[in-house]
Amino acid sequence: MRLVAGAMAMVLLSGCAATTGSPAAVSKAEVLPDADVSALVAAVEHRTPKPLAAPRLASGLVPPTNRWYSGLVFGDKPQPVFPQPLSFGLTSSGFAFGLPQVKATEKAVFAGFDPAVTVSVGASTAVVTSNDPSVVVLENRDSKGASIGRTTIAQGWPFVAWTADRATEVTLPAGFHAAGDGLNVATLGGTQYAFQAKDATISGTTARVSSGGSLVFWAVPTGQQPGALAALTGVPSGSNLSYEVANEQVTTTLTYRGAGVIARLPQQAGSTSCDLGGYPSLYGQLSLCAGESLRWQTKRTKAVAGLDLAAVSQPDRETLIAQLRLDAAAVPALPADTYYGGKALQRLAMLLMVADQLNQPELAAKLAATLDAQLTLWTQPRGCAERADKCFVYDPAGKGLVGLTPSFGSDEYNDHHFHYGYFLYAAAVLAEHDPAVVGKYAPVMNLLAADIASDGGSHFPVRRNFDPYAGHSWASGTAPFADGNNQESVSEAVNAYAGLSLWAQAINNTALRTEADWMLSLEAASSSTDWLAPELSSAGLEGYGHKIVALNWGGKREYGTWFSAEPAAILGILLLPMSPTSTYLGGDPARIKANVAEAIPGEYGKPLSDYVLAYSALAGAADRDKAVAQAKALPNDGVDGGLSRTYLLAWLYALKF
Repeated sequence: MRLVAGAMAMVLLSGCAATTGSPAAVSKAEVLPDADVSALVAAVEHRTPKPLAAPRLASGLVPPTNRWYSGLVFGDKPQPVFPQPLSFGLTSSGFAFGLPQVKATEKAVFAGFDPAVTVSVGASTAVVTSNDPSVVVLENRDSKGASIGRTTIAQGWPFVAWTADRATEVTLPAGFHAAGDGLNVATLGGTQYAFQAKDATISGTTARVSSGGSLVFWAVPTGQQPGALAALTGVPSGSNLSYEVANEQVTTTLTYRGAGVIARLPQQAGSTSCDLGGYPSLYGQLSLCAGESLRWQTKRTKAVAGLDLAAVSQPDRETLIAQLRLDAAAVPALPADTYYGGKALQRLAMLLMVADQLNQPELAAKLAATLDAQLTLWTQPRGCAERADKCFVYDPAGKGLVGLTPSFGSDEYNDHHFHYGYFLYAAAVLAEHDPAVVGKYAPVMNLLAADIASDGGSHFPVRRNFDPYAGHSWASGTAPFADGNNQESVSEAVNAYAGLSLWAQAINNTALRTEADWMLSLEAASSSTDWLAPELSSAGLEGYGHKIVALNWGGKREYGTWFSAEPAAILGILLLPMSPTSTYLGGDPARIKANVAEAIPGEYGKPLSDYVLAYSALAGAADRDKAVAQAKALPNDGVDGGLSRTYLLAWLYALKF
């Protein structure tokens, strides 16, 4: 959300408790667990900069910020959520769900909340009682706070299940008729729905459900009979995640304990048999796979700390050195908030990296001293007890690290991965220049890492932003939107996990590095499939008029940003900061050329067009040479504050074709 080397193989597992408490730790090597971070948390200032109302969260659970289902928990009223393939929402007495209808306009694709099936269980409230990234359990309570029953939804699970904790009369929508063996079928809003009743009797629109009985609902898949899924309605008790990181690919296995079927996203293609029909969605056709697990492979993306400038010609080296002197002599004041402040730190780190690559020790020493002074300030554990900015506090209510000068809603957990990735990247680059700084930064820098990468414990949520099923992150902390959660700047998410991987190398934390490399690889792959090179030929998507999607939500996809309607900005926000890791954006020259042509119909110089210029060079040697000339000619105000002309030229010179 934004308002303006060598082969390595390791398997890590993280299981999530189904009902209460923190996720169960079943990892071979836990990532930043309590044993590693409790003393660090105790050492920093504790403060809650902005309390977050979470009236629909059971006591004792870590607030689920940045989840696909955050809108169920936070705010005065619950928001719809989009577990895929279904949409789901709470009502005053129960819940409603439906299969969204996918419709495209020139600038957006919509698949919003469709409450075709409304179910009343006589509840007064509902609270989330699970702490699982993928499987959500809600307890429906009466006016006295006692449980009536539990509703279960899950990403990719094509069902909504309700299980009675006591004998209950449930009100159903009109139109369902018995189809034998407890199966009931109706056509509502043009879509066929079914439900399976267990220990329940159905009479008209009333279901009398015994204690322990259940109703499991679903939309009938394309090409299937209503009863095709009736024998596969097992309700998941929670999820388990495992991943493997090898030299060329990463493998993800997501298991829903007790489920009989899961819907697979297009990018999750693997060896699993998926012949049970499917559903149209915002992200293409979802295929139904029998069993409780999905397993898929993704191309490995590797984090890179610096550019290789060894082969740069002598004239180009001289150009770079001259520009480096100018940029090193004119370092602007560094902002105090975590977003622009973090970007400024990574900008400095990239200048330092170029100085080291070009063997300019005096310039490197000057840049390193400035960067070290700033990072030392930011990483003082008790800094916020002494000043009001450039410091972090631990928020015991929100369970996270928060910078005291908020930006873009960072005090309500928006965009933490974007912000903290810049700090981690900058610190890792300086650590490569001077390993002695690691011990000084680590107490706070490791908390920044834990905020976005811990796999469980009492201090932080499980991988705050990252969604293993979707394969990318969510940026909004509380998701107060009818279209679910969202993410715009996927490239900053990639930068976050690249920075995390590089910092993990600096502190020699193998478990953290493996997890970071896995998240980095999935996020980079999603940047192509969901943002920069989306497949838009599926049913309902054909009317969309653009080649990229800038803003992905649970319930819609948009060509637009939070801050600008300029085509250059719409593409540029998916590219910045064009770090040394950003060569993952290459590989398809035709697509790059097409995206650039749409974004830059005229001259460079619009906001974020310098990032588009850097991206354009990935299309080939001729495009790179053209970009060099344009980079030299850009006006000073055409270079973004998070970039420098030095680094832009170095990026272009370092490309090899």
